[in-house]
Amino acid sequence: MPLMKRCFAEFFGTFWLVFGGCGSAVLAAAYTADAARIGESTSFPLGIGLVGVSLAFGLTVLTMAFAVGGISGGHFNPAVSFGLFVAKRFRGGTDLLAYIVSQVLGAIAAAGTLYIVASGKPGFALTGSNPLATNGFGAHSPGGYSLGACFLIEVLLTFFFLLIILGSTDRRAAGSFAPLSIGFALTLIHLISIPITNTSVNPARSLGPAIFAGGELLGQVWLFWVAPILGAVIAGYVYLALFGESTVSEPERMRETV
Repeated sequence: MPLMKRCFAEFFGTFWLVFGGCGSAVLAAAYTADAARIGESTSFPLGIGLVGVSLAFGLTVLTMAFAVGGISGGHFNPAVSFGLFVAKRFRGGTDLLAYIVSQVLGAIAAAGTLYIVASGKPGFALTGSNPLATNGFGAHSPGGYSLGACFLIEVLLTFFFLLIILGSTDRRAAGSFAPLSIGFALTLIHLISIPITNTSVNPARSLGPAIFAGGELLGQVWLFWVAPILGAVIAGYVYLALFGESTVSEPERMRETV
């Protein structure tokens, strides 16, 4: 498959992940019907909450993995690309750089689109600790967790995310079910870590919203590049050392990632 087509697949896949996942948090997580407008009391807010946002992120990966996974491998995440490269499932050099650029551009485009949509509501402002579902630590951690705790959770969860991806897409596994296991894994990861970092495990997902939020949140993005990529690289080495096969095919292998 030509690199350009694969990059377009990565762009759209990452766009969907960021717009769908962050959009669910910004637009739907705590939405409450206007009781005065509908003329009745609202006892229960119409909002999807932490569980709903977690499911939304998992569903974005699951749906786009089925849609374009056969074209690009369905990375949608620079950390995934790095991890697959270390595990010898993906080429480095131009391919790796092109994938990361496509993922970052997709995330920025999605965050910009989300900002335009969200700003259409009167009173919207980029205020609070996590506007546009940004990631952060310290004062910008939803639960007030320290830099060290946030760094550790991002490394650990990305490590296991990559182990799941590598295991689910191994030629010895039931590959047709890989998007399901990967989507459910991302859902579980969000259920664990939304209170800690608002969940990244994806540098592009963190950078896109932070660009529009600016300030301290943009200054904290370094953690959400370093920690997920570190966790992914460790997972790539561990999987290759413990479970890897002795030979790796090149173009065909690309289709086995997601």
